[in-house]
Order: sequence, then C-alpha cells, then structure tokens
Amino acid sequence: IGDIDELNSCIGLLCCELPDSDSLQADLYEVQQNLFNLGGELAVPGYALITDAHILALEQWLDRLNAPLPPLTDFILPGGNRAASYCHLARSVCRRAERRLVTLARSNEVRPQCQSYLNRLSDLLFVAARVLARRDGGQEILWRHRAESKIES
Repeated sequence: IGDIDELNSCIGLLCCELPDSDSLQADLYEVQQNLFNLGGELAVPGYALITDAHILALEQWLDRLNAPLPPLTDFILPGGNRAASYCHLARSVCRRAERRLVTLARSNEVRPQCQSYLNRLSDLLFVAARVLARRDGGQEILWRHRAESKIES
C-alpha cells in the first residue's frame, strides 16, 4: 500500500509540471483516484474497486498516446525535460509497486485486476514520458550502446 501511495505522490508531482489545461493532467488526476481506490482494495479484503473497465480505459489511452509516436528503435534514457523525468520516475515506482503486488499475491488474495492495472499503467507512463520529452521541440535521450559510449573503461 505504501508503494501505491508513493506512486500516487509521484504522479501528483508530475501533474504539477503540466499546465492546468493539459488533458494529460486531467487523465492523470483520474489515475490518482484509481490508485487511491486500489490502495483501499488492498487494505480491505473482499473490497473490489478496480475493474476490467479501468484497465481497458488505460489501454485505450495508451493507444491514443502511442499512435503519433515514431516506432521505438533504441532504448531511451529517463529524461528529456522535467515533466518527462517525473513521468519516468512515476513509471519506475509503478514497476516496483507491481513487483511488490506480485509478491503479495503469492501469500494473500489479490485480484488480478489490481496487478493488470499497475502493469498497464507502467506502460502508459513510459509512453507518456515519450510524449512529454518531445513537447516544445524537445527530444528523447537515446541510450548509446557501450561500443558507442564516449567513456571507455
């Protein structure tokens, strides 16, 4: 539950970097509501708030965000600008929360929708970071293969 709370805080920080008129901000506020519900579901056995419809909404949003982006041909590094960096931070916290939830599910009842929601959310945050890095003429930072690295060891 603490990891879900930390993720929610990271998304709140990201939202502070986005203009109030940004539709991404409004959608992320909805994600924050869902994460609060997910935490409540984990805290109260038998309580079910995250549904397949929530997961489908993330998948549809992911498809809309991803459609205009060029295909990914290289790994990208977290960064590009402040908003993209916060989005990458939220993504990595989301992935940790997902791993912890999988571990929890080995010994406790956890509805699969909770795990699926975090899985799709981490993918969405990755794509959102790509979108944010490209805003205002910015760009993604590509990983250079070791052979291309400027630093030799």
